[in-house]
Amino acid sequence: MATAVQSEDDLVEYGFRRVVITITAVLCALLEIVDTTIVNVALTHMRGSLGATLTDVAWVITAYAIANVIVIPMTSWLSQQFGRRNYFVASIIIFTVCSFLCGNATNIWELVAFRFVQGMGGGALLVTAQTIITESYPVAKRGMAQAIYGMGVIVGPTLGPPLGGYLVDTYSWPYIFYINIPLGIIATILAISFVRSPKYGEKLKANQVDWWGIILLMAFIGSLQFVLEHGQQDDWFNDSTIIVLSVVSVLGLLLFIWRELTYKYPIVNLSVLKDGNLRIGTVMCFILGFGLYGSTLIIPIYTQSILGWTAMDAGLLLIPGSITTAIMMPFVGSMIQKGVPQGYMVGVGFLIFFFFTLLMHNRMTPDTGAEHLFWPLILRGIGLGLLFVPITTLSLSTLKGKQIGEGAAFTGMMRQLGGSFGIAIITTYITRLSQEHRVNLLRYLDPAKFEVQQKIAGMQQAFMAKGFSADVALKKAHQAIDYSILKQSTVLSYMDIFMYLGIMFLCCIPIILFIKKGKNKVNPADAMH
Repeated sequence: MATAVQSEDDLVEYGFRRVVITITAVLCALLEIVDTTIVNVALTHMRGSLGATLTDVAWVITAYAIANVIVIPMTSWLSQQFGRRNYFVASIIIFTVCSFLCGNATNIWELVAFRFVQGMGGGALLVTAQTIITESYPVAKRGMAQAIYGMGVIVGPTLGPPLGGYLVDTYSWPYIFYINIPLGIIATILAISFVRSPKYGEKLKANQVDWWGIILLMAFIGSLQFVLEHGQQDDWFNDSTIIVLSVVSVLGLLLFIWRELTYKYPIVNLSVLKDGNLRIGTVMCFILGFGLYGSTLIIPIYTQSILGWTAMDAGLLLIPGSITTAIMMPFVGSMIQKGVPQGYMVGVGFLIFFFFTLLMHNRMTPDTGAEHLFWPLILRGIGLGLLFVPITTLSLSTLKGKQIGEGAAFTGMMRQLGGSFGIAIITTYITRLSQEHRVNLLRYLDPAKFEVQQKIAGMQQAFMAKGFSADVALKKAHQAIDYSILKQSTVLSYMDIFMYLGIMFLCCIPIILFIKKGKNKVNPADAMH
């Protein structure tokens, strides 16, 4: 144990070196996360230039997400095999080279293949960057270290859409990938020069490598991610592919757990989950991912499809909330260092998130203005600040040595999976609730009612005044009413989603009672140890 502590302390950096390592790690985390959301605004342009269908182009997002979630649990093991610095540098190079290849893709499947490989590099960046930052700071300052890392992780998803919108509008879609190249080169040089690897002991021989573990993990995670990404558009369990992959995912999970618990050299160390705080942390990371990615999904769709905003405007709306989170991070880090229990912060964070969803539920209409959404989104920013760092530090607070990397892999994977589940469930509910509200609204539109007849006649007259014949004007009046009902029913479904999210966050508050307070109170400096 003494050698493990010694090697861990050896990695602590001071002064200029620590600043550079922190910048490098945050830059890499930002690169990975911005790339997850930057593509969303460019899909239409990709479809046009590559001649792809909407289903085909959705694979640009799916392939990246699947690769991300497959590689995250393996990151700690791969770091031990190749040395952390070598693995980190290789991941940056893979990510950067694939960014260039994605920009140069000549057809949709070429782009999807390069996105998959890019996702393999990107998933590794996220967890390795978190571990590098954690181990570069002395134990007393690790809450602050997580706050700095958290700035990148929280601001990243928000920067993607406005940056993507700007690049697509000003240049063309390949530039959303080309922008990674100079940043990737800088990150590579900095990582080679400053990042150090811990001494892990002997590497495994080829015949000791957990190949079955790798195959089962890929089958389980890959199938699950596909089901979550494509379930809604393929009508869930009415589609044979979704059924087959769901079975593969469940069997893959069960066999994977059995394999990892019985094999001498497991690729994912499940025994680290014996730590109570890590178990609670992984659950809360899942919920955080659900809320973070779920609310980030609804707001741009609502502002663009209902309010008629541009992608750029929709992205810019989210920026003040992200800046609020970034400003919150150092304060939260400082509070952790002073010994404020993380459980209290998480409880307050969930409560603030509940008030955010309540405000969104009450303020959403087909013609809401930006000023009505500003304060709810600031509130969301405060809530995220109080959730992200305390949950992450809490999860890793009772781990030591290489367990920190293994724990970070679990929290990272659960956050990503929470986001995938959130997006899958929310898109399904939006479709179903919209249909439900549409049926309910149509009941009020009885053609025999005088008010309805008057409304249609007025709209018909307005269209006739624009030069349309009586028949065409009547048809257009019906279409306009139909569109108005569609808009109303969609807004009502968004309101319902926010209400359900709010209830979920309220129900999460009691989880903090299960946190082992004794370990957290031993010493406020133990925030990350």
